[in-house]
Amino acid sequence: MTLLTALSGQPASMTPSAHGPYQELYQQLYGETHGCEEAARNFLQAQLAQVREAPSELPEMPEQLPAWIEQRCADVAQAYADYLEQRQQGRPRRYFQNKAHALYFLQRVGPTKQVDGAWLNGLLRYWQDPRFDGLLTTYLEELGDGEAAQNHVVIYRKLLSEHDADSEAGLDDDHYLQGALQLALGLCAEEFLPEIIGFNLGYEQLPLHLLITSYELSELGIDPYYFTLHVTIDNASSGHACKAAQSVLSLLPLGEGRADFYRRVAQGYRLNDLGPGTTAVIKQFNLQDEVVAMLERKRTFGQHMHSDYCRFEGRTVNQWLAKPGQIGDFLKALEDKGWIKRNQDPAESRFWQLIEGAGAAMFGVFSGYEKQLMHDWIAGDWISSQRVPPVRPGRGSRFSREQHRPADPDTQALVDSLWQLPDEQQLGSLIPWMSARRHCTPAGLYATRRFIQLRARLR
Repeated sequence: MTLLTALSGQPASMTPSAHGPYQELYQQLYGETHGCEEAARNFLQAQLAQVREAPSELPEMPEQLPAWIEQRCADVAQAYADYLEQRQQGRPRRYFQNKAHALYFLQRVGPTKQVDGAWLNGLLRYWQDPRFDGLLTTYLEELGDGEAAQNHVVIYRKLLSEHDADSEAGLDDDHYLQGALQLALGLCAEEFLPEIIGFNLGYEQLPLHLLITSYELSELGIDPYYFTLHVTIDNASSGHACKAAQSVLSLLPLGEGRADFYRRVAQGYRLNDLGPGTTAVIKQFNLQDEVVAMLERKRTFGQHMHSDYCRFEGRTVNQWLAKPGQIGDFLKALEDKGWIKRNQDPAESRFWQLIEGAGAAMFGVFSGYEKQLMHDWIAGDWISSQRVPPVRPGRGSRFSREQHRPADPDTQALVDSLWQLPDEQQLGSLIPWMSARRHCTPAGLYATRRFIQLRARLR
């Protein structure tokens, strides 16, 4: 009988995180449950109060926005050129220590990335007003114009799934704050229009961290397409950054409300600063702590599932797992007995042999991300002689709508419901299917394509 037998309980990916107020609000707004609009309004008012007195980065005059954006883009380009030169001179990666670190980051920003563009959802009702064209184009492009291969949420979910890193276990409540903000703005478009325009202006700027993230993900064998896609569409020349500035000028009142409108735009812009940003999330990673936390989450499922054949420091595995707070010492005991050989090829560690490979005693117990954590923790300073080839950004061709798909009941029901409606009424029926929760479904993708067709016909 092996020391560590396969667990029959749920894996850690099924372990729910403790629900905090931001996560609960996020789920309420995402699910469009009863009272969500009032909850969104109250939340936005509270968050805006936090940034009301914060200094503004925006130029004093809105007419200066295009030049301001162009200069910011030039500064980012120069900073990225400096980064590339440093890397060519042999400097290490700036962001990610290893692949586990990168997957940790992808998980923690997941709640935000999986509602990409949601702040613009409420503007679809203004499809007839040409002043909203830039904002609507941005939103429709976030939705991939109805093509799964270009839909940002579909792409991100595919990325997480490919690395078996689509669990929310271990996420902190703060990781849901930005996503909740974006959902709330999308639900309160009429009341918070200037703030939405300002938030969009901030979110659609091309940041340095996006370029570095794309580069380093590729080095680690992770497809950076989600991030490189944003590099191209957020450009200051003709992309979302440019459209964001044009939208401010197009919707700015011509009369006495002009100054107050721009003040509110600046407040919406500052909402981007709330919650942990990209670099803050990256800096939070500690490999030792993450390994211990991951095993602690799995502990309750494994504490009665192991044989008593072997003992470590006089205790069985079940005894080590019986109480919280013992995982760190248990790992040290495994090291002392030679079951884990740090700073060496993980394949030489007996513990790794138990969790990796089709014949492993604990095959399937650990998710891909959890195994990557263990692998990189055991490997430590050891570097494989096999170089990981950089990954070219994918294009998700297998998601193209030309591919044969099984019939989808929601899509069929939507098509049937539109059959005898006039074009303008069809548009009204399509908009609910383009919400954050629905647009990435087959019916939502169809609704987006149909919306684009009808809008072009009726304009």
